[in-house]
Amino acid sequence: MERKQMNQAVLMNRLNDVKIGVIGGGSWGTALANLLGTKGYPIDFWVFEEEIRRQIQDFRENRVFLPGVVLSERLTPTGDIREAVAGKDIVLMVTPSHVMREVARLMAPYVPDTAIVVSASKGIENQTFMTMSRVLAQTLTQIPETQLAVLSGPSFAREVAQQSPTVVTVASSALSTATLIQHVFATPFFRVYTHNDVIGVELGGSVKNVIAIAAGIIDGLRLGLNTRAALITRGLAEIRRLGMKLGANPHTFAGLAGIGDLLLTCTGDLSRNHTVGKKIGEGKKLSEILSETRMVAEGVKTAESVYHLSCKLSVEMPIASAVYHILYQGLAPEKAVYQLMTRDLKQEIDDMTGAEG
Repeated sequence: MERKQMNQAVLMNRLNDVKIGVIGGGSWGTALANLLGTKGYPIDFWVFEEEIRRQIQDFRENRVFLPGVVLSERLTPTGDIREAVAGKDIVLMVTPSHVMREVARLMAPYVPDTAIVVSASKGIENQTFMTMSRVLAQTLTQIPETQLAVLSGPSFAREVAQQSPTVVTVASSALSTATLIQHVFATPFFRVYTHNDVIGVELGGSVKNVIAIAAGIIDGLRLGLNTRAALITRGLAEIRRLGMKLGANPHTFAGLAGIGDLLLTCTGDLSRNHTVGKKIGEGKKLSEILSETRMVAEGVKTAESVYHLSCKLSVEMPIASAVYHILYQGLAPEKAVYQLMTRDLKQEIDDMTGAEG
């Protein structure tokens, strides 16, 4: 452990020479890889789809997931996961949450035990109810918890790629790890704060996608701004309630990975989860919506995880439950709204212990 801590100190002294591999060629993975490449880091960029690898190599563009953005020449796309992670100081994971375990298993034999592994994926695994850092801890057994970090906050991929001022947070159980990642990612348009509440940051980034689907449904039903504001506010209460049950710091949910990300995803036109919800509110079927795009709306799968996890832990999450029943049990959106509005009347603020509110 001492040798690994020394390695981090060495990395801080040679920030310009840090070796980085990025895993996942969706819009968010491409935007983050490009950010690091534009900053000057040579990036080995693992992209699953051969057509996208060719597009990046030949045209410096990911025409499927981030069209119109010219990518840095420092991005080297590869389909060889060993090439992407071997010898790296930092490995950035940006795969969809439902394939995180499979991809981590593929790369596990090649990741150095001195590497810092950062998850920028937002989701909760269906079968295990694990967040992505827990999936990585279980599959990359050579990497101690102090070398795991998560990156989250209000950040649409396209706006990051366009260098719009963006502010996020990076969380790790070790301040030295969070600080190193903070310095690696920070640019004049991408500001990074550090945090030590890993579970809180991950839950905020994951469950907000479920609430964003609900907000989209509200907009699709044209129920108005009063309704959406109320839903976002009560959605935040549900996220905090679940987080506190799992040991998160309640103050985390008042920050970038909580209310910040929730507001963006529930109201922004670039939100895939809000878009899915809006189309459902307009009367489309989920299967039809998903067949129309190659983009992943993480909230669809996370809705199932959150529902079953909340039942297991006896945490009341009526909005998340409604989304699950709309997506998977055929509940009509209009009926879901009526059921939410006619629940037993209660006081608004609970006792900050995660109790019902």
